[in-house]
Amino acid sequence: MSQVKKMLLGTAFVAMGLSASAFAQTAQPSAADAGQMAAPSAQTAPPPQNIVAPAPTDPLVVKRNANAQASAEYKASKKASKQDLKATNKEAKAQYKEQVRNAKINKKADNQTANDELKSAEPDGPKDTGLQH
Repeated sequence: MSQVKKMLLGTAFVAMGLSASAFAQTAQPSAADAGQMAAPSAQTAPPPQNIVAPAPTDPLVVKRNANAQASAEYKASKKASKQDLKATNKEAKAQYKEQVRNAKINKKADNQTANDELKSAEPDGPKDTGLQH
């Protein structure tokens, strides 16, 4: 039981220390700083710092992060594949429609040619030859 108390107290002190340091970073500007702030700011702002958390050492956290990353990569890959499939299907559909359109035009032209040949081959004479069945 004493180890648990020590651990709880230790974490409480660490938490208090971190919160105190957070408040220390957000201190009010002094009077000298206020005069500088009132003047037109010719100074450039310092570049933002990238704060990187240390890599976790817990294997479960590492596994969770790896699974999340793999899942995100899989979703991105799946989305890209789906877009490629849609583009391919759209292109194939357009090509099919063009082929059908050309086939209809060719069929119409063939029918017209056949009709023209039949009309030119017929004599101008009477169509009834008097044959009975």
